[in-house]
Amino acid sequence: MFGSKVRDARNEEGWSLEQLGRKLGLSKSHLGRIETADYMPPPGLAERLDELFGRGNDFRDLYRLARREIHPDQFRRRMELESKAIAIREYTPQIVPGLLQTADYARAQCLSYYPTAEAGWLRDLVGARIARQRDVRTRGTHLSVILDEAALRRPYGNSAVMREQFARLLGPSLTPYSVIQVLPFSHGGHAFAGGSVSLLTLDRGSVVAYEEAVTTGVLLEDQDEANERARHYDLLAASALSPKESADMIRSAMEALPHEQHP
Repeated sequence: MFGSKVRDARNEEGWSLEQLGRKLGLSKSHLGRIETADYMPPPGLAERLDELFGRGNDFRDLYRLARREIHPDQFRRRMELESKAIAIREYTPQIVPGLLQTADYARAQCLSYYPTAEAGWLRDLVGARIARQRDVRTRGTHLSVILDEAALRRPYGNSAVMREQFARLLGPSLTPYSVIQVLPFSHGGHAFAGGSVSLLTLDRGSVVAYEEAVTTGVLLEDQDEANERARHYDLLAASALSPKESADMIRSAMEALPHEQHP
């Protein structure tokens, strides 16, 4: 994702590899290999890219994640495609998806799986997740999410963390660029019950699907396979609560939380 974002930023400026390389003091071939993820970005490059392109801390956040190589190859490919997607549709059965998580919820969710995680590793992982959200908002990517009701009923962190997370969900519940629906328990079984699914629509109209379990993910770039998942998603969207009804359920879940303060 780091490499693809460098390429995207360079193309937006209309610079060739050679032109950007001169500005950064890198050869054309070296920079090209960074963009294709064949070479690891050297220390200090992320800071210079943020300054050059005016991206805040975007490249620094991505570099902290990239240098640790914590994601499987297929997830890195998914991240590259996500950075190019014009629309993202996601179904999650147990947790709020990463693109909608607050920092505290993300931290609590990560700690539930990695209870002995080092503070630096955890900070980098959460920072990269927030950077993804910022990137999607900046590009105006259309986001549609179906949350299983279990994601509302299963708390991560304390009540204050969940209250903040519910408030975060209510913001994009229905906007020109986003829609959030809840699939109630009463719907029963369905095709995606075994894991989460992301559908990425690219600018050429093709769809890529990414299916994820607890520790593994499968990227489906075959169009027939991706279209099959898209049909299942459409069926769930038709069966889920309306955005208004979903917001009401989220609000009800938030009001039912006991009042606690952040630790």
